Amino acid sequence: MVSDRSAFRNRRGVLAAGLAAFLLAPLPARAEIGPGDLTLTVTPERNGNADPFSREMVLLRIHGVYRQPILLEEVIQPSLANFSWTQLGRDAWSKTRLPDGQVAIAFDRVVAIFPHHPGDFTIDPFLHRLTVNDGGKRVVVDVPSAPVTLPVATWTKPVGGPDAKEPWWLPAKDVTITDSWSPDPETVKLGETTRRIVTLEAQGMVAEGLPPRPVMRTRGILTFAGPVTRETIITPAGPVARATYQWDVRPAIEEIIPLDAIVIPWFDTVSRTLREAEIPARQIGGGLPDRDDEAKPVLPASPLVVATAALGAFGLGLALLGFGSGGRSGRRRLDARTRRALGRAASARDARAFRAHLHPVLTEQPDLARAWRARPEVAAGLDALDSHLYGPGTVAAPDLPGLARALSRPIAAGAQPTAAPSRLAPLDGRALTSPRPIRDPSTGTA
Repeated sequence: MVSDRSAFRNRRGVLAAGLAAFLLAPLPARAEIGPGDLTLTVTPERNGNADPFSREMVLLRIHGVYRQPILLEEVIQPSLANFSWTQLGRDAWSKTRLPDGQVAIAFDRVVAIFPHHPGDFTIDPFLHRLTVNDGGKRVVVDVPSAPVTLPVATWTKPVGGPDAKEPWWLPAKDVTITDSWSPDPETVKLGETTRRIVTLEAQGMVAEGLPPRPVMRTRGILTFAGPVTRETIITPAGPVARATYQWDVRPAIEEIIPLDAIVIPWFDTVSRTLREAEIPARQIGGGLPDRDDEAKPVLPASPLVVATAALGAFGLGLALLGFGSGGRSGRRRLDARTRRALGRAASARDARAFRAHLHPVLTEQPDLARAWRARPEVAAGLDALDSHLYGPGTVAAPDLPGLARALSRPIAAGAQPTAAPSRLAPLDGRALTSPRPIRDPSTGTA
């Protein structure tokens, strides 16, 4: 124990000597401490130049400028009642040139504070206790900052807010979500397992403020939650909080299992509005074929198998046309590649790319397009998309993630009345009575 204390004292002495060498060497000795030689300021950084809400992070930037050579230093922090706080990174020391041309020492520290509740608060002065060289003598000087007033606003909107139980209060400058699977969930079969990893990043907050692992439940799957990792990354623009959530997912039924999107509400501290981030919807099973089966050699089929397959194909054709099935309709769905392309374009809010991926389906699969048109919510979304891209004036883009989910669901594609194709004119560019050219989705022109 004695040797440990001795080693600690030796290390502390080395650090103090190193700091003194850095701070003393470049500065000329001054005869005495004058007014303005030692200054300390504390500046709160308000998001969007507005009063913060409860549990919203505020950065306190502590900045000192010292003309006098410094031998030792210690920051004495106030109690910060009514706030939680954490220091971001280490103290920074540097040389700075003042307006009068003199060289001084600059000190910087950043402290993140989080108010507990609304009210008008005053942050007491920080105190920087310095041991300086004053005319060849070691003198201890306390350099205080001025008190800082910090009002904390009350949440008045009907939904959300720092005191609501749901949803989780997530105030940030920006939120991004990355979703990855290994292997692709559409290739997973009964009894196999795929791992899902979701990474949530929020700018302008610390990792402790990120929400807990989202709930991922649906019929037909078994989920095994993995560990949650959190970290705070310090950048020149402020902290970035990152959380990684992990699940092992296993299908329990031999069906295509849709996973709905998971919405994460958050408060934009720059625009001061509520927004939403989304973990995208996916499906388990029903995707890419088994590569092992593709590699097997093709065996010649017996005449009986050929006849049976031909009869089955004939019956399937009648069912798709609406004959011989008692009026029951089949089920159609976008292929997996198009669904993934629409999901990526929707996540990127790229309406033109979304329409470009959809264009071949609308022109080459009119039965699927007719079934979409029969659904008012899907038809309204497609009309809004075309109005946004090609309509006169400025029309807001539709809810692309919601439209992608609606288009990705299996739908009934049974027989349609003879008058139905005329209703597709706004959708696929064709009409029975007055044909018109199809728009090119890349340019919007005919």
